[in-house]
Amino acid sequence: MPSHSSSRPGNLFTDRENPPELHLVAYSDGGARGNPGPAGYGVVIQDQTGRKVAALSEYLGHQTNNVAEYQGLIAALQYATTNGHRALKVISDSELLVRQIKGIYKVKNAALQDLHARAKELIARLDWFSIGHVLRGKNQQADELANAAMDKGMGRASATATVARASTTVTQPESGTTVRREFSGIVRDGKVELVDGKLPEGTPVQIRVKMG
Repeated sequence: MPSHSSSRPGNLFTDRENPPELHLVAYSDGGARGNPGPAGYGVVIQDQTGRKVAALSEYLGHQTNNVAEYQGLIAALQYATTNGHRALKVISDSELLVRQIKGIYKVKNAALQDLHARAKELIARLDWFSIGHVLRGKNQQADELANAAMDKGMGRASATATVARASTTVTQPESGTTVRREFSGIVRDGKVELVDGKLPEGTPVQIRVKMG
């Protein structure tokens, strides 16, 4: 198994567009209301097929946006390394975070230097790593989780997004067998919007709401 050194960070990005067959994709977001203010992060992790395998979120107390973004990245890295995964692609809507991890921007803020060092330490434990920037509109699931974490930490239920699970029984026409499937969703204006699957119109479901 190849070894990695934080003194050669460029090696981590040489083949970043060509992930190995088995890898995770983490959509990460962090925010702070007031900046600084009540802060939290949200991370949605998928496998290489696009199947969601984890949803992470945490309230961070009074922090800045950038600290929250770093904490989301670190949470994704910790999930990968703790669960034995060796390849991770991170998608973030923080251009600053992405450019600092890639070494394009220097980390001048003292509060971010320790977080940056921790992230690079975790990255060095992977065999393959990639990080890329995406516009906020393309990172909606992670953004919803981050906002839900902030709402929870501030002692109020989210007015726009509640994490929910929707389950349904489906009969396979070709075999006649009945299977039970679960989907993750977000409640908006009293309606559940699925975030990891689709159901035919009129499908009966049972809803289990996760408030925290």
